[in-house]
Amino acid sequence: MRNGISIEIPVPAALSGFKLPAGVQRRLTALLDRQDSGTPLTSAERREAEGLVEMAEFLSLLKLRSKRSTKAA
Repeated sequence: MRNGISIEIPVPAALSGFKLPAGVQRRLTALLDRQDSGTPLTSAERREAEGLVEMAEFLSLLKLRSKRSTKAA
């Protein structure tokens, strides 16, 4: 049986305004649009797109937690 550990870290309310910089968002959109149109990405482009998606998801998670912590306060 596994034991779990829960750690609470305060999330500043200012994080709710964080987003990908415009240039990074444009690059991610361009890569995803190419992929969606059937143009294969190179392995380097695929890794780049995956990293950018992970970053965007992480920022979304931080924003959600920031909003929740603000409501709870």
